[in-house]
Amino acid sequence: MRIAIHGHVFKPEAKPFIQAMFDELVKRKADLQVYYAYEQFLKKHGIIKPACSTYTTSEDLQDADIIFSVGGDGTLLETVSINGPRRIPILGINAGTLGFLATTPRDQVKEAITCVFEGFFQIDERALIHLESDKPFFGSSNFGLNEFSILKRDTSSMIIAHTYINGEYLNSYWADGLIVSTPTGSTGYSLSVGGPLVLPHSNNFIIAPVSPHNLNVRPLIVSDTSVISFEVEGRHKKFLISLDSRSRVVDARCQLAVRREDFNARLVKLNGYNFLDTLRAKLGWGHDVRN
Repeated sequence: MRIAIHGHVFKPEAKPFIQAMFDELVKRKADLQVYYAYEQFLKKHGIIKPACSTYTTSEDLQDADIIFSVGGDGTLLETVSINGPRRIPILGINAGTLGFLATTPRDQVKEAITCVFEGFFQIDERALIHLESDKPFFGSSNFGLNEFSILKRDTSSMIIAHTYINGEYLNSYWADGLIVSTPTGSTGYSLSVGGPLVLPHSNNFIIAPVSPHNLNVRPLIVSDTSVISFEVEGRHKKFLISLDSRSRVVDARCQLAVRREDFNARLVKLNGYNFLDTLRAKLGWGHDVRN
């Protein structure tokens, strides 16, 4: 089995589990390809592993049967952006605390590898958001799993995001920013600004303002068949746009619109995984003494 491994720096306490993961993969004679920066970090910290090929960009990433994303939710988001339309299944292995996306605990990595090699898993198709713009701000990786955001650059002046759905005027958001989230991203940035929690396969987008200057403005859920476009203005001529963790400074004259991407991200869901269990654990539901 050909396995690509994507990761970043990790804390010292994670080293035993990282070594155990590689030991198990060597035992099963996996053909490995490792993200170059991660491979250098592993070497520096004494992780013993076989010689393997490396990659740095999407173009370098060879066809693999599965990608192990080792880290947290941020690492998995980066893995999705590099994977792109190849749609290689991604297994999120959490090197820290429980995540919404990297759901495999590090103390269960051997069991997870066994499930992968024996085929005891399902593929969870997750919708992506696609950015259309008059300039290639993110190159060929103009999509995100969580959200697209428009944000002010400084600490004082708000922006005005005139927003349209399928060409029809929706609202002018006077705010510090505006987020358009996928259902997967409803547990991320959107949640932190008061957006609703949405189940992963709900086929919609969430439009949520960041610190709106009108108290009657609230998050809005729309169909993901919609094309949402923007005209942005403000005291300053530049603002920030982001797709998940990637960001660019852009000119107010640029043209921006988002829609659902033509392909999905494919996440590996091990048998026994349940999104509702993750919600309860991550958000502390059920800790009320009355339960």
